[in-house]
Order: sequence, then structure tokens, then C-alpha cells
Amino acid sequence: MTAEQTLAGTNEATDALATQSSQETQAVKEARTYTQEEFDSHMAGMKASLQKKLLKPYEDLGDVTELRELKAQAAKKAQDEQLKRGEFDKIIADLAAKKDSEIQKRDRQIEEFKVEQPLLSIAGEFRSVNPEQVKKLLRPYVRLNGDGEVEVTDDKGTVRYGDDGKPLAVKDLVKNFLSENPHFVQATPATTNSSHSVKSQSGKIDISKLDMKNPEDRKIYAEYRKTAGII
Repeated sequence: MTAEQTLAGTNEATDALATQSSQETQAVKEARTYTQEEFDSHMAGMKASLQKKLLKPYEDLGDVTELRELKAQAAKKAQDEQLKRGEFDKIIADLAAKKDSEIQKRDRQIEEFKVEQPLLSIAGEFRSVNPEQVKKLLRPYVRLNGDGEVEVTDDKGTVRYGDDGKPLAVKDLVKNFLSENPHFVQATPATTNSSHSVKSQSGKIDISKLDMKNPEDRKIYAEYRKTAGII
């Protein structure tokens, strides 16, 4: 090998090393580190691009912000309607309570007419010393059934029947009670003409002499209850 050939080889090697060094320097420049601001800017651009791409099919629906506002308005409207329905339900509940109260009042009046007054009248008919007391004692055993008919029951609420197999009548209930408890019965029978003798020598009314079948005696007894403060 001549000196010229050796020199040429050396120059080629030197040029190759210079080229490799230049390429490595360029690679280092390209792989430089980004700042936080540049990174954030880059990510924001990617996010906007991706968002635009995803929302493109829904562009005809309008602006996203407007859609959110419409959704919020719809939710509020639904809530307002629920509140209105709640007030309506309260009105319905109040009306139902009022109706129940009226029904109870009506039932109370029916019981007064079909249960309590007959007890009081029959107790007077059988010469009870104190018809009001007899009524109170026997009232728990007399009720109205679902059809509004009067029933006589025992301690357990079971309907009582007479010897004839028929439901026991209120009159029979009072009669049996007074027969079993004679101390509730007047010693001297009252008559329809006994109104003049209902007052004792002291001027006070003697209710034991009242005949509850007599309208005048019932009127006197009613006045006596008012005077005595009996409701």
C-alpha cells in the first residue's frame, strides 16, 4: 500500500467520524426536554381537538353550555311539579280526614239514636232506679254491625242469641240485667200518672218514680240531667 492510499483511507475514516458526530448532535437536539408550559399547551391542544372530534356528530343539537342549562331547567321544573303534587296530596289527605270526621259524626248520631236512647228508654220501662247508669253499664255490649243493625254481644264481642235461636234484642239484654240485679229496680212500680209524685217532701226530683215511657216523665228526667250537670 502506498502512502497516498494510506492517507486517503485516513481521510475517509475522519470524514465518517465527523458525519456520525454530526448526526448524534442532531439527535440530541431533537430529543430535547419540553417545559411544563409547553407540555400543558400541547395537552390542551390535544384535548380541544379530541373534544371537537367527539362532539362533531352532536353539533346540530346546539351549544353544550346551552344544553346543560336546558337540562338544569328541566330538572327544576320536574322538582317544582313534585312539590305541587305534594301540596295536592296534602289537600286530598285533608279532605279525606274531613270526610272521616263527618262519617264518625254521622255514626255517632246513629249510635245515639239506635243504641243509647233505646237503652235509656228500656231501662226506664223496666223501672230502673237509674236508667242512665244502666245505659252506661250495658253500652259496651251493644254495637252496630256493618249493615247498621243493632247487635248484642258478650264480653268477647261475640253476638249473643236468645233461647229462640235469634239474636238477643236490646230489650232482652236490659230485662235480663235488671232481673239479675234487682237493686237497680224501683221498689214501687211507676205509673203513667206518677209525674205529680216525682218530687220528694224536700222539693227535689225523685228519679226513681219516673216512668220513661211517659213523655212528661222523660222531659222531667232531661231537665234533671241538665240541672245535675249530667251529659
